[in-house]
Order: sequence, then C-alpha cells, then structure tokens
Amino acid sequence: MTISVLYVLAGLGVLVTSADLFVRGSAAASGHLGMPPLLIGMIVVGFGTSAPEMLVSAVSSFQGNSGIALGNAFGSNICNIALILGITALIRPVSVTSGILKRELPVLASATIASAFMVFNGYLSRWEAVFLLFLFAGFLFWSFVHAVNVEKDSLGDEVAGNLEKEALSLKGGLVRSAVGLVLLVASSRILVTGSVNIAKALGVSDLMIGLTIVAIGTSLPELASSVTAALRNEHEIAFGNIIGSNMFNTLCVVGIAGTIRPIRIESSVLFRDMPVMAALTASLFITGYGFKGRPGRINRLEGLLLLVSYILYTGWIAAGYVRS
Repeated sequence: MTISVLYVLAGLGVLVTSADLFVRGSAAASGHLGMPPLLIGMIVVGFGTSAPEMLVSAVSSFQGNSGIALGNAFGSNICNIALILGITALIRPVSVTSGILKRELPVLASATIASAFMVFNGYLSRWEAVFLLFLFAGFLFWSFVHAVNVEKDSLGDEVAGNLEKEALSLKGGLVRSAVGLVLLVASSRILVTGSVNIAKALGVSDLMIGLTIVAIGTSLPELASSVTAALRNEHEIAFGNIIGSNMFNTLCVVGIAGTIRPIRIESSVLFRDMPVMAALTASLFITGYGFKGRPGRINRLEGLLLLVSYILYTGWIAAGYVRS
C-alpha cells in the first residue's frame, strides 16, 4: 500500500511538471511556426492541459481499467468547473469578454449532451467512441475556421502577450514539448499502476479512484495555469483553460478510451456523475455567457458556491462507498 501511494505521488508530481513543459513548449513552437495566437489559445493550450487525461485514460483502457478511464474524464470535467474555476474566482473574479469563448460555451453544452446520450444505455461501444472523436474533429475544424477569420479577440491578445513573455526559440519549444511528452507517458503509467493498486487495497472500485484522486491529479495543470492567469488578470486564459479542457475530455478523452476498449458504464455514472457534470456545465454557460449585452462574469460568491458544490459532490461519492 505504501509503495502504491508513493507511485501515485511520484506520478502526479512528474505529471504536473511534464504537462507544464509540454504546454509551454508546444505553444512557443506553434507561435514560431506561424499559428495565430487565438488558435494556440483555443487548441494547443487545451490539448496540452488535457494531455494528462488523454494519456491516463488511454493507459487505463489498455490495461482494462475502464472505471479509471471514464472516471478520469468525467471527474476532471467536474473538478475543472467546481474546484478549479471556484478557486480561481475566489482569488479574483473572472470576467469573460472573448466572443470566441462565448461561442464555445453552447458547443461545450452540446458536446456534453452528445456524450450523455452515448452512455445512456450503460455501454459505450467502439463505434460510439469513434463518433465522439468525429465530433471532436469537427470541433477542431470549427475552431480553426473561427480563429483564422476573427481579426481581434481578447483571448488571442492575452495568449500573444504570454508568448512574448516566454520568448522561447523554436528549438527550445520543440525540445520542451518532446521532453514533456515523454515524461507524460511515463508518469501516466506510474499513476495508473499506483491508483489501481490502491483501489484493490481499499476494496473500492477503480471508478471512485478515477473520479477523485486521478481526476484531481490530472487537473492540476489546469489549476496551475488558471490560477496563474487569474493573478495576472488574464481572465480569458483562465476561463478558456476550463472550456478547452472540458471539450477535450468530453469528446477526445472518452472517445480514445472507448475506441481502445468498449466501456460498460456503472449506474452511478448515469445517475450521479453525468447529472452533476451537466448541471455544472449549464452553470458555466449561464454565468460565463453574459446576456443582454453584459459580459460574462463569475464573482467570488459564485466561486464559493462552485467550491462548496465540489466538496458536497466528493462527500456524496465517499458516502456511497461507505454505505456499500
């Protein structure tokens, strides 16, 4: 048990470091290769911060631990909105003026509905998983078209400012992203191995471990980047991290895991986790979109409510396993 805990801690530590290397390196290299800052903010950063979820879920699915794979994806979405955005808004209220981010909110809501529809029958087949990946490819195309056609957006301005601060060369960016990717793969394997062993030792399902320990761990890159962005008054990046990561998790992470190995869905996912994820996504849309010409805004009170909701949700999970 002690060795398994050390595995998890080591895996999480390397995972966070490697994700940061991968995100910064990929963003810098993309900038040198002529990619617009807005597209970097919409796709490259979202892909980088979701890389831990992708690799952990892929490894879990290969090893037959579908509970960790699915729990990691849905649990990370819940963690991103309730825990990370809650903490970020408590530090500094988050204002959303980016037109691109506002357009992404209904797309994220639609992706959540599509994902819920796919797992509603208690089983995610390979064809359904491939369809989620097809939707994800459509999202990438949509992002590319909008990023190229939009001349100016506050998200792009913030990303451009960050790229200037980093001042990495093309070679430096490529080396960082390569090293980060190698470490991501290694740390994902270590984290999954330790998590499975802990689940067996405690007599709980791998789904619970995926929804809690693994989901929080793989969401640490989003926490670090969102909190840092909030402290710098980069509201669009802080909010965009959450939207982009959840979009990747909902379509790409679940799609990859289900393509590798079809997934049987536990009833608790259908009647507890999916409704919570859907409700939080709806709250993100309501607070972040802004209506009647007003900018979207998540104030400190709303941040506190999000944080409390995550604590209650985690308690709900724990109580369910105590009763069982």
